[in-house]
Amino acid sequence: MAHNAQTQYPTPYERGNQNQTTLWSECIAFYEKLAADFPTVMHFFPIGLADNGLPLHAGVVTSDGVWDRGQIKAEGRPVFFNNNGIHPGEPEGIDACMALVRDFCTQPERLAALGKTVFLFIPIYNVDGCLNRQSTSRVNQLGPEEFGFRANGRNLDLNRDFIKCDSLATQTFNQFFTAWDPDVMVDTHTSNGADYHYTMTLINTQTDKLGGQLGTFLRDTMLPDIYSAMAHRDWPTCPYVNPICATPDDGIEDFLEVPRFSTGYAALHHCIGFMPETHMLKPFADRYASMRALVDVVLAFTVSHAEQIQALRSAARKTAIAQRRWPVLWAPVTDRPSAFKFKGYAAVYRPSLLGNYSRLAYDRNQPWERDIPWFNRCRATLEVATPKRYLIPQAWREVIERLQWNGVELQRLDTDQNLRAQVYRIARTGSRAQPYEGHMFHDTVELAVHTETIQARAGDVLVDLAQANARYAVETLEPQAHDSFFRWGFFNSVLEKKEAYSDYVFEDTALEMLQEEPELRTRFEAWKKEFPERLSDQTAVLDFIFANGTRFKEPEWMRYPVVGLL
Repeated sequence: MAHNAQTQYPTPYERGNQNQTTLWSECIAFYEKLAADFPTVMHFFPIGLADNGLPLHAGVVTSDGVWDRGQIKAEGRPVFFNNNGIHPGEPEGIDACMALVRDFCTQPERLAALGKTVFLFIPIYNVDGCLNRQSTSRVNQLGPEEFGFRANGRNLDLNRDFIKCDSLATQTFNQFFTAWDPDVMVDTHTSNGADYHYTMTLINTQTDKLGGQLGTFLRDTMLPDIYSAMAHRDWPTCPYVNPICATPDDGIEDFLEVPRFSTGYAALHHCIGFMPETHMLKPFADRYASMRALVDVVLAFTVSHAEQIQALRSAARKTAIAQRRWPVLWAPVTDRPSAFKFKGYAAVYRPSLLGNYSRLAYDRNQPWERDIPWFNRCRATLEVATPKRYLIPQAWREVIERLQWNGVELQRLDTDQNLRAQVYRIARTGSRAQPYEGHMFHDTVELAVHTETIQARAGDVLVDLAQANARYAVETLEPQAHDSFFRWGFFNSVLEKKEAYSDYVFEDTALEMLQEEPELRTRFEAWKKEFPERLSDQTAVLDFIFANGTRFKEPEWMRYPVVGLL
């Protein structure tokens, strides 16, 4: 039956020389034919538009032909989500998913094995990039012969866009993911980096950052099962090879997948996420086969442990409702490594033929296997005491709509009110010298905190943190969080002082301010001692007095607009 199915419904990979990946048009036509021929197995549908105007599709497979999302949620059925083609130059997941869904349609025993679990998939997430086909953009990758491009039509890397949502695709994804609320996600990729034996490496939602019993279950139960099952299928797997030094010899460190990445984004929804990364220097046929095995293994574990996973996710959400201290910054634990028996190749250094330096190479004639340090734990480096409610002025609609896309419960004020609030002022930021994914990202944020009475307007938005989706709200609205809306520049306008002065007039005014404002005078004297060379610069002197005095203080300047209500 399997052979007949491949003959009747072959994928482009199966039709070719095992070094071909599908075109976007071929892929969509393939699924549309399956959906038409197997209407009781599969439902395939557009969910939105990519930035190039073409539709973004998704599919659902169930063993009993129930497609309605409302019914699926009402019945509490587990949902497994397979996302493919976020980087279309890393396409083995696209082709493996096509074969997997075909087998669900044509092999009743495989379909029946799903039980009540829903298989949800996006066949090609980055439609724009998939259409941008060539054979050269993946600098170090072996095959396939042609493939898509990493970025989308706006030259954005969609695996950096899950919080900021610059692309139409990501805006659709946020709403789709929230609506379906998957329990487990596998987002398929290909890796760059060191050379080693393994075809498959694995990034998982960092277990400490996922937190609680759900994180413990992932670390102690789910991951060991996955590694064991992959070895049993002759695809031994190792953690993503993220060396702490130049080569894996000295140890590897868990990738800190903050919410801009798919697995970090999944954690905001208490979803277990995996980012399998096949090795770029292995043949495409091997990468395809190992990816198919990985999706099968994680799906099988999800089906057999669905009830436990759902219970742990439910408990995590109940904890979130009552939580009042939240970790918002994380770092690897460097003093307590685990050990991983790693299969590598000898690292050798040879004189470069290009310049006067030594270059790294790996000698496959010198394989080795030994335990290496594996730094697989993280710790919170900053926790914040959150208020019971945030207040967001309605003017910041881009922030409000992203909260809505992610299921955060909001309430609009129906009257003007005076409220006591905890207010952040931005003391200092450190931004990247170059744009990052279309933004001037703030790498560092320093805050000052005070309490004041604010005037809230009818239509402003309240975010009560006694809700299941509190984690998404906290990690986007707290300015110092890894991928907060502030860091991504959503509030950059408050960092600009709007009024200016004419120096020949302000010289006299500045003297008056120093006489009338003792605190300003003290700060100015300290500034002069610290920077005596700047006293020769009129602009520097007047700017300091203008910015630090109270007479012309602009209340919105450096004031973070989202406040915590007391």
